[in-house]
Amino acid sequence: MNYGFLRAAAASLKLKPADTEFNKNEIIKAIDEAVKNETRLLVTPELSVTGYTCADLFFSKALYNSATSALVEIAEYTNGKNIAVLVGVPVEYKNSLYNCAAVLVNGVVAGLVPKIHIANYNEFYEKRWFASGADFKTAQDIEFCGFNTKIGPQLFDLGDGAILGVELCEDLWVPCPPSGELSLSGANIIANLSASDEYASKAQYRRELVSNQSARCICGYAYAGASVFESTTDLLFGGALFAAENGTVLAEGERFQRKTNIIYADIDVEKINTLRVKNMSFENNSQQVEILDAKVENNSNDLKFRYVDAHPFVPDNDDKRRERCREIFSIQAGALAKRLEHVGSTGAVVGISGGLDSTLALLVCTKAMSLLGKENSDILGVTMPGFGTTGRTYNNALKLMNCLGVTVREVDIKEACMLHMRDIKHDADIHDITYENTQARERTQVLFDLANKHGKLLVGTGDLSELAMGWCTYNGDHMSMYGVNASVPKTLVRYLVDYVASVSEKDTADVLYDILDTPVSPELLPPDENGNIAQKTEENIGPYELHDFFLYNFIRFGFSKEKLIRLALKAFDEKYSEDTVEKWADVFIKRFFISQFKRSCVPDSPKVGSVSLSPRGDWRMPSDASFAAFIK
Repeated sequence: MNYGFLRAAAASLKLKPADTEFNKNEIIKAIDEAVKNETRLLVTPELSVTGYTCADLFFSKALYNSATSALVEIAEYTNGKNIAVLVGVPVEYKNSLYNCAAVLVNGVVAGLVPKIHIANYNEFYEKRWFASGADFKTAQDIEFCGFNTKIGPQLFDLGDGAILGVELCEDLWVPCPPSGELSLSGANIIANLSASDEYASKAQYRRELVSNQSARCICGYAYAGASVFESTTDLLFGGALFAAENGTVLAEGERFQRKTNIIYADIDVEKINTLRVKNMSFENNSQQVEILDAKVENNSNDLKFRYVDAHPFVPDNDDKRRERCREIFSIQAGALAKRLEHVGSTGAVVGISGGLDSTLALLVCTKAMSLLGKENSDILGVTMPGFGTTGRTYNNALKLMNCLGVTVREVDIKEACMLHMRDIKHDADIHDITYENTQARERTQVLFDLANKHGKLLVGTGDLSELAMGWCTYNGDHMSMYGVNASVPKTLVRYLVDYVASVSEKDTADVLYDILDTPVSPELLPPDENGNIAQKTEENIGPYELHDFFLYNFIRFGFSKEKLIRLALKAFDEKYSEDTVEKWADVFIKRFFISQFKRSCVPDSPKVGSVSLSPRGDWRMPSDASFAAFIK
């Protein structure tokens, strides 16, 4: 099973300008190397058969004939190799010479794509030799090197949903690159055969062009640049190599290599197609471009050349993570400030348990107060000890509120819960879901009533991961007047708290760091014999890092259970066994489906990232949807 991936490679070749025999052999070596790595698409640089820097030699019949002869041999060499190879070659057609990409597969020339935008400024003089591919409104039949093929705008079906479009060098640098129209016509993989020379500061700009175009087109992008072995009469070529996917650079080659250099990337075609289906910019917008058969067999994929992020919600770079947290915290606080201002609230009410979620909510409240010019004393922090409350969380709740200067209210809910259980004739010694939820709903009632009493807004504390898993009590902690954490996943909550701790005074920071070290728990069951937390969430529903991984990839890309498992095994390496991953994948899918009714009526909350479960925006799903097709 290939899981929707296509392995692509880009090569910067060792070559000799005008020595087509030498260049042919180097291309064949690159093909061998790519095939050894089970590559299905290999892209070589612009005019790779001849060399880009042949200048007026392009007018030489000897060079042209040797180039076409070399191309025939390269094409024939692809027979039985199960790989599509793109090489650059000059092509004569109707009294003009075109700078073309030749698509070679299964021993034939599947098609020829001419360069459209001919660079003719500064160091470039291409119009001296080449005509523009804009001459072709549609692909034309051509007999070339003994092959009946086509020349002009066209796409190539590589199989398994991968559709290849081709542009050449300057095509990428213009205001409206051909890859835009090619993508609208169905291309989800763009190959660029390039000869981009080097000068100071150009490299980063080139990289951004590739990355941004892959994002703009929602596609995979393979870029192969001419190497240092081109002529250095006036220029040096660095052999830039990139593979990108929807704005992310998957692989990048080191420039200035004095050897053939090849990079590889496993491009997720299924992911690209899913994103396009969700993006209405691609709807009914296809251009009339012929799609030619260039199929390769895309068998199993070991993801050797694919990095899979185990924590997709959390940047792995310290600086990026800090900036992400700063921005999200600002979004949360800004949204809450607007809501407080709009309803004319005197402040906020928030339940403080001493856990991560309520801590983050409280910190957001303090920031919102600052934005509104209010005091932290306008926040009513309520701690509500229950049957499972431990000394550690209770004391941390009080310490944090006192450090922040909020108004503290303690309401012990145990007596009220006992009375309620007597009313409904429930044995308090039976520690079942009724026992647990009695406490959650009692706390919510207290908070709502205090908010009403003091004219304040009840701020919810539940996070995205809990909403996804349904790990919240319906009409209990599930409900509030505004949910500031509702699109923040559990794996990110702790980093947000850590970020605030890093910019807080020592006393506050000390409390926050201890909260960060506390096991995640709703504390609805009695502590153990040592007074420690007995009910640990992840022992019941599984590791949050796995569930957040499933959540991100399921919501954003619609991946199947099989693909979620395969990606998780790659992402977490040997941290979890396949059986363990499958077990928690089943739990995630089942809980996600059966919990939709809770998400259908959640309070307003700000979206902070690309994944949100708001029923008013990002995720609409019937509460009665079956999970049968998703878990088999």
